[in-house]
Amino acid sequence: MHTASSGWDLVVVGAGSAGAALAARCAERGMRVLLLEAGADYRSAEMLDVWRLPNTATALMNPNTRYAMAWTDLTAQRTDAQPIGIYWRGKGVGGSSAINGQIAIRPPLEDFDLWASMGCVGWSADDALPYLARLETDEEFASAPYHGDSGPIPIHRTPDYSWGKVDRALREAGLAAGFKWAPDVNAPGATGVSPLPSSTSAGRRVTTNDAYLEPRRDLPNLVVRGGALVDRVIFNGRRAIGVEIVTSSGVYRETGAEIVLSAGAIHTPAILMRSGIGPSTRVRSIGVPVRLDLPVGEGLQDHPALMIPMMLSGRGEPGSLLERHTNCTIRYTEDGAGSQANDMMIIALNMNVLSHSDATLDENVGGVCVWLNQTESRGYVEVRSADPHCQPLVHERLLSARHDRERLSRGVYTAVDLVRRPEMRAICRVPIEDVRPEFWDALQAGKTSLDDFLLLHVVDGQHATSTCRMGFDDAATSVVDSDCRVLGTDGLRVVDASVLPTVPRANTNLVAIMLGEVMADRL
Repeated sequence: MHTASSGWDLVVVGAGSAGAALAARCAERGMRVLLLEAGADYRSAEMLDVWRLPNTATALMNPNTRYAMAWTDLTAQRTDAQPIGIYWRGKGVGGSSAINGQIAIRPPLEDFDLWASMGCVGWSADDALPYLARLETDEEFASAPYHGDSGPIPIHRTPDYSWGKVDRALREAGLAAGFKWAPDVNAPGATGVSPLPSSTSAGRRVTTNDAYLEPRRDLPNLVVRGGALVDRVIFNGRRAIGVEIVTSSGVYRETGAEIVLSAGAIHTPAILMRSGIGPSTRVRSIGVPVRLDLPVGEGLQDHPALMIPMMLSGRGEPGSLLERHTNCTIRYTEDGAGSQANDMMIIALNMNVLSHSDATLDENVGGVCVWLNQTESRGYVEVRSADPHCQPLVHERLLSARHDRERLSRGVYTAVDLVRRPEMRAICRVPIEDVRPEFWDALQAGKTSLDDFLLLHVVDGQHATSTCRMGFDDAATSVVDSDCRVLGTDGLRVVDASVLPTVPRANTNLVAIMLGEVMADRL
């Protein structure tokens, strides 16, 4: 083992949505930045074209292309009733922004004020909104004071004449059912039927590698190093001074004045626990001495979702892999007690992932997907070994909170009312009730049967958050303070979706990028 170099102002672990933004912004301001990525480092021009397509499933479902860009050995148990399956996380520069659905939805501003009330000082709506604007170039609404016109991430909305038939049918059904039209889902207070914005330009995916790192590759003070799997953080007393890195050629160390973990809500807690920071029983279980007993890996949240499938008439629209699989959403506030703004969402699915990834399938399955935008259930990340090559196991525990099951059940009935409307039935080849009959049987049998069905069939949004929560310094759930500093340490921060106190009421990519932007200013 050797120390490769010293004197970095900032060592960032993870080149995903938050880490790439943080490293790039700090480097352009003169800091000496080392950005470490366990996956591959590559230039934008080297990204396989299949990953640029508007529908991710084409590449993700193909074993010949997914291995290079996704952790194919990372697994999760969605609910206690389900078997373990793959949990998709991106690897390589750009992280999950290189493999996600490219949906560019902001959280409602109420999320930020909620986080501020939970002890996240400086993260209110007024604090966050300028950064959400700074990171974007909104093609359609850039003139609005709450949008950006010169940021690195393009925000695009597919014109409605290019929408798929499920997009159009869901829009018409939603409007007929009384939901309002909201042309800009990212406007403060927006709710109802909206076009889904995407982080694309000219129909092609734009990752944080493209938007943040590529324009700064020539900076002499920014070094991006791929194939660098970080095992643990190195300490001198309570101060973090570096990281230990495992590569194909051996183990070495890098040191820096500030160490930032941006490896994501699954791998950041794994690094911390291998470093002796985490729940004492879990840290000891992998043979690591306990440095700090903190709730690392606890509190994980994701969006539970259920698809209601439909057999579409004629050929699918979009029928080309160059077209987006979804362009329309309905966000709304659930009627039950304790509900908060836009805590539910329904999205159109013009084709399912199998139809997009296998040209031999002509069944033309589409549908709608209903999910909890805000959830109470919490899971955890289990680190099973001190070997950094051993992937953690994700226990999502979706719908473990009774209130979540009740709310998703009511959301399912709302979605069912929509798919049974004539606007939706008109695009179906067979009656909606003849597709996935076990779902309709459970719906008819009542609450207990529907609960059982949801626990067996609910999926996640691949939106893991909250495993290193930010909050009041003395709160039992907190891992980091309001400046993302790991409690009880000096020189160590977490800057990724791990720190969010709750899963946002939106897809997580934009808020993760925003975290990098905010913390670049604070550093």
